[in-house]
Amino acid sequence: MIFAPRLSYTVPLPGRAPLELGDRTVVMGILNVTPDSFADGGLYLGVDRAVAHACEMVEQGAGIIDVGGESTRPGAAALPEDEELARVLPVIDRLASRAVEVPISIDTYKPAVARAAIQRGATIINDVSGLRYDARIAAVAAETGAALILMHNRGRSQEMYREAAYEDVMGEVCAELGAAMQQAIDAGVRRESIVLDPGLGFAKRAEHTYTALADFDRLVGLDRPILSGPSRKSYLRTALGDHPPDQRDWGTAAAVTATILQGAHIIRVHNVPAMRDVARVADRIRAGTV
Repeated sequence: MIFAPRLSYTVPLPGRAPLELGDRTVVMGILNVTPDSFADGGLYLGVDRAVAHACEMVEQGAGIIDVGGESTRPGAAALPEDEELARVLPVIDRLASRAVEVPISIDTYKPAVARAAIQRGATIINDVSGLRYDARIAAVAAETGAALILMHNRGRSQEMYREAAYEDVMGEVCAELGAAMQQAIDAGVRRESIVLDPGLGFAKRAEHTYTALADFDRLVGLDRPILSGPSRKSYLRTALGDHPPDQRDWGTAAAVTATILQGAHIIRVHNVPAMRDVARVADRIRAGTV
């Protein structure tokens, strides 16, 4: 069986060893310190509870912890900057002070939140807007040396489905991600610091997301590491029925496998131990060895 190539990359991180991406899929554990995230809102709001969950995910195999203080699910309301800072900074402080040894990512589109998080010990900025909400976040990445994940998206959370019109889903996703990458480079971000995410479920209806999953390997042509975030999202309901998010892990596993076999380097997931095992098997299938 022929799989899409998965090239090796070294992504520099400020103040720590670089992130090596290639043969082994890296699991990014989702840490939502929010009351309203679609899959686990309110479960990890307290600092102690959030830090304990992050440590548990690292023990289970997470190679990155992604901290988010604002839900960006479709339809979510925007959060004031000061409230987002109040949610994420105490958690990042604790995680960076040797609570976990893996890189910390800040899931935000706000430059001030990104800058404060990097100053407290995060080393990756995960911008779910792909520079569309506030392009100044690229300058923060350039100035701090943080890695920058650019996710494909269109429109704000409350309007993104109005933007879900495509003639060629992955052709348009690749073109728009390529433009965002060039915009980041023009702002001073090093090309080797950029990771790309096609934004499964964001400004994409279920049929668009399944098309993106089927054509995921087209992202390889952009020659940057690829992040896949299919975990527990609503597109799975069209195949599984109306399961609540925490009962969508089997469907998530199928999507995770599909993207790894098509070149994904990082999988962003809620259920770390289950998806770690999925990734290990998918990596072996790719390699064709035991």
